[in-house]
Amino acid sequence: MNDQPAPSDPAEARPPLADLRVLDLATVFAGPGCARHLADFGADVIKVERPDGGDTSRNVGWRDPADDQTLFWKFANRNKRTITLDLKSDEGRAHLLQLVATADVLVENFRPGKLEALGLGPDVLWERNPKLVVTRVTGFGQTGPYRNRPGFATVAEAMAGFAGLNGEAGRPPLLPPIALTDELTAVAAAFATMVAVHSGVGQVVDVSLVESLLQMMGPLVSAYGLLGYLMPRMGSRLPYTVPRSCYECSDGRWVAVSTTADAVARRVMQLIGVGDDERFATFEGRTANSDELDGLMAAWMAQRTAVDAVVAFEQAEAAAAIVYDMADIYADPHLQARGAVVDVGGMPQQGLIAKLSKTPGVLRWSGRPLGSDTAEVLAELERERDL
Repeated sequence: MNDQPAPSDPAEARPPLADLRVLDLATVFAGPGCARHLADFGADVIKVERPDGGDTSRNVGWRDPADDQTLFWKFANRNKRTITLDLKSDEGRAHLLQLVATADVLVENFRPGKLEALGLGPDVLWERNPKLVVTRVTGFGQTGPYRNRPGFATVAEAMAGFAGLNGEAGRPPLLPPIALTDELTAVAAAFATMVAVHSGVGQVVDVSLVESLLQMMGPLVSAYGLLGYLMPRMGSRLPYTVPRSCYECSDGRWVAVSTTADAVARRVMQLIGVGDDERFATFEGRTANSDELDGLMAAWMAQRTAVDAVVAFEQAEAAAAIVYDMADIYADPHLQARGAVVDVGGMPQQGLIAKLSKTPGVLRWSGRPLGSDTAEVLAELERERDL
């Protein structure tokens, strides 16, 4: 684990979104994740929470022994200032509208219509700030017959086709054991938000969990529409590239293998001793004989330790990797060198999602206690009003 690296050139220290102000009214993971990505690259993100308990993520999952804050909260809301406003009160709404006048983006994930019910719909916000980008993250989007349904990531994972594909043949569908859809949607929303900001026009960015995950289905959407193809559950296999799976080695560790490129597949065939077998010379042949080839790959792996297997694949210029757990991630020298896990105020967490050579992002602090910056932010508003 590395400390967050500082930019090497002081002239390059100003992060690229330092002139952007974002109001984060969202809760839990996807919406706050969108704002987090903007904060990581310098945006002044002001997290607006309700006074009676704040964001739900403050009470989800493991807690940091140092301050009893949850790890979900501290990660999803790093680099943000946090204030409390009661948006059901006239005073709270007035303060928010003052902030809107100074902001570039507002991120929210209320059910459709809730912002309007508070008297804070986009039309009201644009009266204060015509160029405001309003990013709305929901389960199903702002339109359509399902718009008012509760939209959790689990629902999206079921309805976008992911759970139906995930799992072993003949076994039940599987949901992901991580907040997969939330994190994907966060990236999608951050991207779409910056496209809208770049447009220079105040507008709504409508992002849904279901459609964000549906993007990850790739050509499977087209394969059904054109060919009527429905991909079955296949465990770690794929229907168009063989071998592709996880294989147990002699030391009990597992190695993941991919042969998506034809040239790589031919080298793997040579490596496991079947390079002259015409059945395995093409994608079509390998797919038609997938069970036998998968068995040969499994037998080859079972005769070697995981490290030896990966070294052999590297020498053959083929793709394989040991299946890691978090302990492996912490120990890996490449991930250490890349700053994939960094220390942010005493809490280890993921580093920046991308590295910019001239205007890098900076991780300044983890999610802060409820209302930590309320007084400071409201004082700023008073000073700006007096100018």
